[in-house]
Amino acid sequence: MRKQWIVVIAILVIAAAAVFALLRFGPQVEQIAVGKPVPDYPLVKVGTTDTLSLRDHYKGDVTLVNIWATWCIPCRTEMPAMQEAYAALKPEGFHIAAVSVDQGSPKEVEQFVREMGLTFDIYQDRSTGIEQTYQTTGVPESFLLDRKGRLIKRVIGSHDWNSTANRDLIKRLLAEGS
Repeated sequence: MRKQWIVVIAILVIAAAAVFALLRFGPQVEQIAVGKPVPDYPLVKVGTTDTLSLRDHYKGDVTLVNIWATWCIPCRTEMPAMQEAYAALKPEGFHIAAVSVDQGSPKEVEQFVREMGLTFDIYQDRSTGIEQTYQTTGVPESFLLDRKGRLIKRVIGSHDWNSTANRDLIKRLLAEGS
C-alpha cells in the first residue's frame, strides 16, 4: 500500500513541475482587451492571392474587423447594417475588414458578397487561425478599432452597426486625430 502512495505522490510532483514549467517558460498569450492594440494577422483578399498585414494595411484608420462565415445566419442578418454604416462613413475614412472563415472555395464567399451587395473589404482565412488569434467564441464577432489599432468595442453575435449610437461612436473615433 505504501508503494502505491509513493507512486501517486511522484506522479503529482511530476505533473506539478510540468505545469509550472509550461506556465513559466511557455508562450505568453495576451488577452484581447478594450484599450489594448489587437494582434496583427495576415489576410488574403477574396478574388486575389494578395496577402496583407491587418495592422499595416489599416494603420491610422478607424476599422471594424468582422469575423464571419457564409453559412452563418446571424452574419447574413448583420451585413446590411454594416454596409449602410460603411457607405455613410466611408467618405470620412471608416473601413471594414470582413474576414470570412469559410474553409471552402473563395467562389462561395464571392457569391455571398455579390448577393449582399457588399462594397467593403472582404478577406478569407481558410485556416481559421484568426479565430484563435482574436480569441473568438464563434461567428459573427466584431472588433472596432481606433486609429492606433486599439480595441474600442468588441461585440459577440449579430449587431446593428448602423444604429445611431454606433455611428456616433465611429464618428467620434474618426474625429480623433484627423
